[in-house]
Amino acid sequence: MKMAKKEEMRKEYRREDLGKGIRGKYFKEYQKGTNLVLLSPDVAAAFHDDASVNEALRSLLKIARQSTGLTRRSTGSRLASRPR
Repeated sequence: MKMAKKEEMRKEYRREDLGKGIRGKYFKEYQKGTNLVLLSPDVAAAFHDDASVNEALRSLLKIARQSTGLTRRSTGSRLASRPR
């Protein structure tokens, strides 16, 4: 398959069909930190809307934080008494 040069558009496209570009069209959204994620169809089928996805992810984060909570730190005494 031939690769088109970066500067050239394919023959089937015409510049006038693409319309006039708008500089900075998504700049404000970008500054807000908007992050779009593409869900696999099987995952997307489990959720009704973006709020339900966010709720599920927040629940998962809460569970992850609880399960990886602080543990008692080892004193190292077990390692010190080990024969060399």
